[in-house]
Amino acid sequence: MKITRKNLDDAVVENIITAEQAVKLHNYLASLPSTGPTFNFTNVLYYLGGLIAIGAMTLFMNLGWEAFGGWGIFFISLAYAGIGLILAGIFQEKGYAIPAGICATFSVSLTPLAVYGLQQALGLWPDESVYREYHKYIKWHWLYMELATLIVGLIVVWRYKYPFLVMPIAVTTWYMSMDVAVMIMGDYYDFEFRALVTMYFGILMIFGAFWIDIRSQSRIDYAFWLYILGVMAFWGGMTAQDSDSEISKFIYFCVNLFMIIAGVVIVRRVFVVFGALGSCLYLGHLAQEVFEDSWLFPMTLTAIGLLIVYLGVVWQKNEKALAEKARSLLPDKIKKFIEAKAN
Repeated sequence: MKITRKNLDDAVVENIITAEQAVKLHNYLASLPSTGPTFNFTNVLYYLGGLIAIGAMTLFMNLGWEAFGGWGIFFISLAYAGIGLILAGIFQEKGYAIPAGICATFSVSLTPLAVYGLQQALGLWPDESVYREYHKYIKWHWLYMELATLIVGLIVVWRYKYPFLVMPIAVTTWYMSMDVAVMIMGDYYDFEFRALVTMYFGILMIFGAFWIDIRSQSRIDYAFWLYILGVMAFWGGMTAQDSDSEISKFIYFCVNLFMIIAGVVIVRRVFVVFGALGSCLYLGHLAQEVFEDSWLFPMTLTAIGLLIVYLGVVWQKNEKALAEKARSLLPDKIKKFIEAKAN
């Protein structure tokens, strides 16, 4: 729960704390460094600028850089990475945690480009592919770039301990899972199998994020980006599966409903957002294909929607009792984690 000045003023009115205590507590909370991805205009500017800079050196890299040659690319990458780390240190000293994390992440994101330049300079590049294809195509020899990025990423995370640094590590691990799969499967690696690999990788990432969530004693949310990327990978891979079976599509709908429930329980909105999107896709499928000419379908769907609203009212009235009963069935560690997240 986010504590605002109005919450503190209301506590003063209720004689829970004094006005002086409210002022001191508000000033203390305002002085704490912001490390989480809170949605406000300042953080939007931070992440927008950071993602543009990272994208410029990764997704939007063009062929013009090839003119610098292998050594040129390598040393320019090191120079940019050094600038990023210097800025991260400056921001860290001044207490600007989010800009520091973004600058450190920018430096990690340059690792694949530096390794590519080094391989080109040493004559170890195996084919005619270029760096900008790294984010578009799946090839076995990207593995050297990915392994280096993981090593550098882990070192920088250990040094700076900012949650945004988990993002390039998670993306690189996803890339690596697909490159390893193509090495194993060879010619059998088609789009459907790629989606399947992505889906299972997303499941592993979600469980990894949940494990970090339970074990972490820090107020810093290291699991945030793992949840984001894990849910995106799982949901995207699952949605990309092709099936003509209505049973399979209904199972897909049930999984999305479960995602919504799970997101509410562990207080992670990303599950709710993608679960709701998948549920809408399934309902759209029913409306356009299964019940295309049925006048009863919209009426039934309306009744279901109103029933859900009614269940929400019932839940609100009995939330505490029902939540305590449900949590009593869980292991103590998970129960304490959910209670802490809910509060």
